[in-house]
Amino acid sequence: MAKSKLLRMDNISIVVESLDDAVLFFEEIGLKLEGRAKIEGEWAGRVTGLGNQTVEIAIMVTPDGHSRIELSKFITPPIVSDHRNAPVNSLGYLRVMFTVEDIDEVVARLTKLGAKLEGEVVQYENSYRLCYIRAADGLLIGLAEELGRTVK
Repeated sequence: MAKSKLLRMDNISIVVESLDDAVLFFEEIGLKLEGRAKIEGEWAGRVTGLGNQTVEIAIMVTPDGHSRIELSKFITPPIVSDHRNAPVNSLGYLRVMFTVEDIDEVVARLTKLGAKLEGEVVQYENSYRLCYIRAADGLLIGLAEELGRTVK
């Protein structure tokens, strides 16, 4: 039997405390809100293993339309663990990295929303300027500015 092939990655899911604040934060990075919905019922809980659940979600899409983030705010059942302030060398999913046109300008905009640099903006060889920034609610985001590339 032939091995089934991977078609694409649909999205990354991030559980958030405030859906409105998270949408605003990702819009400030440059993503667009594609849609919001409430997902509820026993059928959804069969997928997650959480039983009867109610979750509000917002789908954010990158400007090129290829990548999406699903922001999820659980109403029921309640949140049982919080990994937002874990150090960057913790096991598990860590962060999402976005390539931006001007890293300093994006960092300045995000800090006005209460975000803080996790370390500092650094240059990797002649390729990238990089940083980790933590949103006011603790979400960790990576930013990269490609050096020597003109934006089309």
